[in-house]
Amino acid sequence: MTIRTIISLVFCIMGCYLYAQQYNPQQVNKKAVNFYNLALDRAQNGDYPDAVRLINLALEKDNRYIDAWLTKAGIFGELKWYDSSVYAYQQAFALDPNYTRDYKLPFAINQAGLGQFENALSSVNEFLMIPDLNETSRRAGTYRKRSFEFAVKYEADHQTKNYVFAPANMGDSINTVDLEYYPSITIDDKTLVFTRRVKGYNEDFFVSKRKDSIWNGAKGIDGDINSNFNEGAQNISQDGEWLVFTGCNFPEGLGSCDLFFSTLTKKGWSIPENLGTPVNSEFWESSPCLSPDKRELYFSSNRPGGFGGKDIYVSLRLPNGRWGTPKNLGPLINTSGDESCPFVHADNQTLYFTSNGLTGYGGDDLFLVRKQNDGSWANVENLGYPINTIGNEGSLVVAADGKTAYYASDRSDTRGGLDIYTFEMRDDIRPNKTLWVQGTVFDSTTKEGLPSAVELIDIGTGQTLVKVQTNENGNYLITLPLGRDYAFNVNRKGYLFYSKNFPFSKPSPDSTYTIDIGLQPITTNASVVLNNIFFGINRFELEPESVAELDRVVALLNDNPAVKILISGYTDNSGNAADNLTLSRNRAKAVVDYLISKGVHASRLQYKGYGAARPVSDNGTEEGRAANRRTELTIL
Repeated sequence: MTIRTIISLVFCIMGCYLYAQQYNPQQVNKKAVNFYNLALDRAQNGDYPDAVRLINLALEKDNRYIDAWLTKAGIFGELKWYDSSVYAYQQAFALDPNYTRDYKLPFAINQAGLGQFENALSSVNEFLMIPDLNETSRRAGTYRKRSFEFAVKYEADHQTKNYVFAPANMGDSINTVDLEYYPSITIDDKTLVFTRRVKGYNEDFFVSKRKDSIWNGAKGIDGDINSNFNEGAQNISQDGEWLVFTGCNFPEGLGSCDLFFSTLTKKGWSIPENLGTPVNSEFWESSPCLSPDKRELYFSSNRPGGFGGKDIYVSLRLPNGRWGTPKNLGPLINTSGDESCPFVHADNQTLYFTSNGLTGYGGDDLFLVRKQNDGSWANVENLGYPINTIGNEGSLVVAADGKTAYYASDRSDTRGGLDIYTFEMRDDIRPNKTLWVQGTVFDSTTKEGLPSAVELIDIGTGQTLVKVQTNENGNYLITLPLGRDYAFNVNRKGYLFYSKNFPFSKPSPDSTYTIDIGLQPITTNASVVLNNIFFGINRFELEPESVAELDRVVALLNDNPAVKILISGYTDNSGNAADNLTLSRNRAKAVVDYLISKGVHASRLQYKGYGAARPVSDNGTEEGRAANRRTELTIL
């Protein structure tokens, strides 16, 4: 309810209550009325501070001036000073409950603004009991009642009272008297890109770099992106090399707002390119977000065929680099209302977005939904109070650590309007903490960078979670969400593949990885350790988790039909040497038997066991012994 609506309601009541009762507007002190009328003029012009000053003067003349208390409460509510608003309403109610009964709805809304949802529910129920309510008021009250009931139940189900929500303003390095909003970060949490509305009308991108936990002063983004047109709602890729954003009313636009794309070069960001059809249409497209592997582009659009006003779509990147036909995320996420501001976390499994169609606290709320192993989405979850409020929430991004969030708000310590804040996420709504591995893939002989495919496979399910292509120099970055065991593979035709194992289902080091990978051309005597072949202790039966790696060997042999290989088995030096020799031979044979079962001709395969011979690490440590227990592939 706006201040103008409240003022109109006050005038209506003044005209309707001229008959005798406890409070009579006609008997208010005349000087108080003069101050009050001046206050109404100030309020209608948006000068709320002076309006409150004049109302206070009116109340000094007549402290029982109910209309002044009600208007003061309305102004405080408009300013989001909910505690002051609630107090002013209570003063008015105490003077005459009957005269003020129609104000129980805005009173309830302000109680909810304080997080007092049980009290708000009680107040709105009182409002709905008024016998002569018009239909518009009844609909408004019923809508708020549903929101307050949801809030009460949410708090009971989630036990949020112990959660401390303490957003910290990011300070003068980021925020100014202009509006700052729509933050976006790289996976290392060292580059922050955001939108600033310069001089109140021109939206441009600014960037700040973090060094030793200090954010440097933000400056306009380098390159050819910022223009005289409005650029906004941007998303920087996790590796910091791509930027997608919304451009509205651009000369080359297909609709009112389109999605544009730019890449980071040595000279800064490249001239933006319109993503074109089928991503853009003659309608509205905005708030893009890239998945961490840059294979999926999420965005919001009001194109026909959706479930409501604005829906969230996803487009898959095709092998030729273009984007495929967008797919609606479906009725679990999209509603008859508006869904927007999608953000995919670095874990590539948790999606945050805003909606005013899903049940919440009123207006646009923030929600999350998690991707399941089969690629479908689980149930949508509201982020809860106090992250969500009775107002409209905007975009949210969460750092790779899973707990540090960034968003825009106009809190009391703002430098001017919207500022960017950071806060810690509640445990149950956090994404998976995500580490990452980065490096360069190169030819082990020439040392030149190799464009290659890099894959991350869930060993438990065999599902490929992430697949990225290195850039032309062979550089890559791939995310490693905690909680699973991964096979990490790098492939290029004509080369032996590289494999590594990341056992993250158990507690893992809080670190990131830099791995430069020299791929070996497929030539005689080239060899590779198969790091994702698994056996039980003192056993030679292949564990199910080995299948993904074994199938990679099958693909290698199918792609190179003239190649013959030797599979070599090794153990550590624990136990009897003869037993180790037999065990290693049987393990190598188990691998060969699997390859034969998949159609590889036995004439192309040899196997041999070496026991504890040829150690590659120190058998005096568990890490060293684990490295020595290995399976190798050698080109014959």
